[in-house]
Amino acid sequence: MKTFYWLVKREFWEHRGGFFWAPLISGGVFLVLNIMALITGEVLGNRGNTHFNIAGGLNLSGHMDADMLGKIGAGLDIAMYVVAGIVLMIMAIIVFFYCLGSLYDDRRDRSILFWKSLPISNRDTVLSKVFSAAIVAPVIACVFGTVAGLLLLLIAAFTASLHGLNMWELLMNSHPLLVAINMISLIPLYAIWALPTVGWLMLCSAWTRSKPFLWALLAPLAAGVIVSWFGLMGLFNLSSGWFWKNIVGRMLLSVIPGGWIRDATSIDNEPKDPSVILDHIGLAHNYATLASPDLWIGAIAGIVLITAAIWLRRWRDDS
Repeated sequence: MKTFYWLVKREFWEHRGGFFWAPLISGGVFLVLNIMALITGEVLGNRGNTHFNIAGGLNLSGHMDADMLGKIGAGLDIAMYVVAGIVLMIMAIIVFFYCLGSLYDDRRDRSILFWKSLPISNRDTVLSKVFSAAIVAPVIACVFGTVAGLLLLLIAAFTASLHGLNMWELLMNSHPLLVAINMISLIPLYAIWALPTVGWLMLCSAWTRSKPFLWALLAPLAAGVIVSWFGLMGLFNLSSGWFWKNIVGRMLLSVIPGGWIRDATSIDNEPKDPSVILDHIGLAHNYATLASPDLWIGAIAGIVLITAAIWLRRWRDDS
């Protein structure tokens, strides 16, 4: 267990720029852009003698009843989810390319010879990279995304207070702690969902002698084109839509957070009530995906691919 801990720590040290600095900088940039947007809105509003509006055009210059405060609080919660979601999307890109180079880079710079000289198994080495991609990276991104969302919440509440509203009344109607708990609680589900893409990218990283990105991208896309052609020709009665969604999509896009929501629930007619949207992105609807066979079939496929990557690493030491 101690060896595995140091292997994970090694991954963090070697990829600190992607795991730590990328979500920190992306969250900071998003905050700066929002502050600039609020300042611009204030300046233009003062020039035009207009009222400050948020939450879908609600006028915040007068007294608000409990229902309106509840909607604004839900809107602020959604804003926190949006900020965290943007940081997590940056994380997904980092994880994609991290997995793609996780085993290939060791062979390219010949450092695999050094690591194989140590009493560390290929299994522990590969699993430490899987853990870093599926657990460590999203945890760090969730922390920075939640902090950025909380800062945006405080900035929005402070701006509203400049227009005669009670800042603490707005904050008390939002649920930043619940948002943070929900984000962290979704990491196990994300780890399971991401296994097909993590496994496929690591298999390509362990197998290809050069250009793993092209192999990882072109192989499933070519398979999708062939299946679509068979369907167009009326051969084998293959469903190209199902193949693109459940094979190509899961092999390449499962590292994107929230990809399982389409299987967990459907949002009819895009409801405008913030509380309804919050219900649809809550833990209950997200974890309803555990009842979907697609989740577990993808997880099993990901485990098989990761096992193949471990086996390939035992003998492939050249690039």
